[in-house]
This record gives sequence, structure tokens and C-alpha cells, in this order.
Amino acid sequence: MNMKKQGQKIALVTGASSGIGQAAAERLAGAGYTVYGTSRRGSAAGARSFQMLALDVTQDASVAEAVAQLMQREGRVDLLVNNAGFGVAPAGAEESSIAQAQAIFDTNFFGIVRMTRAVLPHMREQRAGRIINIGSVLGLLPMPYGALYAATKHAVEGYSESLDHELRTRGIRVSVIEPAYTNTPFDANFLQPDAQLDAYREARAAVSRRVKEVMATADQPGVVAETVLKAASAAHPRLRYTAGGLAARLSWLRRFAPAGVMDAGIRRDLRLDAAQAVQS
Repeated sequence: MNMKKQGQKIALVTGASSGIGQAAAERLAGAGYTVYGTSRRGSAAGARSFQMLALDVTQDASVAEAVAQLMQREGRVDLLVNNAGFGVAPAGAEESSIAQAQAIFDTNFFGIVRMTRAVLPHMREQRAGRIINIGSVLGLLPMPYGALYAATKHAVEGYSESLDHELRTRGIRVSVIEPAYTNTPFDANFLQPDAQLDAYREARAAVSRRVKEVMATADQPGVVAETVLKAASAAHPRLRYTAGGLAARLSWLRRFAPAGVMDAGIRRDLRLDAAQAVQS
């Protein structure tokens, strides 16, 4: 182990080549963590405040190799931030094949499972560690024309809460971060639905327009990064942290607003009834 780093906490952040992952890795490094980010391509050009490892969260061997490299270099892992993920462009649930549904779960959910299984033996041996999963308010709310992505984030919520109960007596805590819309290159990597149907054309277009409108004024990834640091450094971490004002309001509404009011608000915000009326 590098003696110069002795006493520093070691963090591993997946999907750190851009967006929320990069912002979180930089914020943690600025707070004194020794940070390893990951991407499928590994090291990239440009100065960074953290090191990069090659890692594909959909491949067991790649996950094992990256964690083994980290342990060989540092001898411990104190924090895992599970951020790697992607979405499907706005589309009806019927417009994605089973193979496409499996692909998004393989990254957004099973990627978290693989990473967690890889670090837990080391954290259990240390009797200390934090796991922070980047979820979404869509783990609490529906997303019409984004059903598969919302389903993965609902799965992350259930997994995170259950895992935290299992691990807290072993000195390990699990938290999930719940941002709303965040201004990142995330939408540039949207998977296009592979079975587009004319029946959903108008509604699909209306939701796409609305998402673009909201993204233009969305929070920057630094807002989420600050929340990651807050969860990582809290003496008594919470299970859930909203990130940003919109996420906090939506979480509050989900908890306290009547179901009919929430339902109508979602449809009104996404212009669903108007779009579906035009289509019919």
C-alpha cells in the first residue's frame, strides 16, 4: 500500500467518465478520499483528480478484476458508489423487446448487485464500509413512457433498503440517492426503443418534448455529488437522500399528496391526455 495515502478512505465510483459519476468522484477526491473511477474504456485523456479503472458492470469477470486491482493497490475499500447506468428514450413499454428490458436491468440493477457482491467480502472483513446507490425519484414515482427505467430504479430502492438491514450490524451502511432531472450527457446515450409502434407516436413525441424542456433547467450533477458526499460522511447515514429541490418536492408529494392528485399531476405535467386524445 502507498504509505502516503495511509489513513485516507478509499472510494470506488462506477460510471465516472462523465455526468454524475465524474462529479461525485471529483467531489470525493476534493474531500480527501482516494478515488478510483470506472468506465468501460478505463483511463481517458485529460487531467483528473482521481484514477480510472476499466470496468464493465455487466460482466462478472470485469467486476472481479477491477475490484482485485483496487485491493492490490490499496488493501481496502471504504466506499462504493454505484452510478453506472443508462436509460431508454421515451417510449411505450410495449415498444421495447424483452432483450432490451433485460439489457437495461443488467446494467442498472444487476450491475449494482455484481459490484456489491464484489466489495462486500472486503467490507465485512474490515467491519466497515459504505455503499451508495444512485437511484432516482423514479424509484418512488411512475414514469409513463419510461417504464423500464423506472422499474430498474424501483428495484434499486427495494434492494438498497433490504441490504441496509442485513449489513448495518456488520459496520456497513447502504444509502440510495434520489435525484430528479439532472443536466448530464445521460440522454445522449439513450437506447432507442427497438419496436416502435405508430399507436404511441404522438404521446412518445409529447413526452420527449417535455423531457427536453425540463432538462434545459435541470440541476447540475454537482448537486447530486454534494449529496453523495453528505451520505458518505454522515456519522449516522440515512437510507434515502433526495438531491435537489425538485426531487425533495416530488418525494414529499409522493408521501403526503392524495393518490388522485399525484396521478393527475403526472399526466398534466407530461401532457399525456392531450397527446393521447390527438392520437386517438
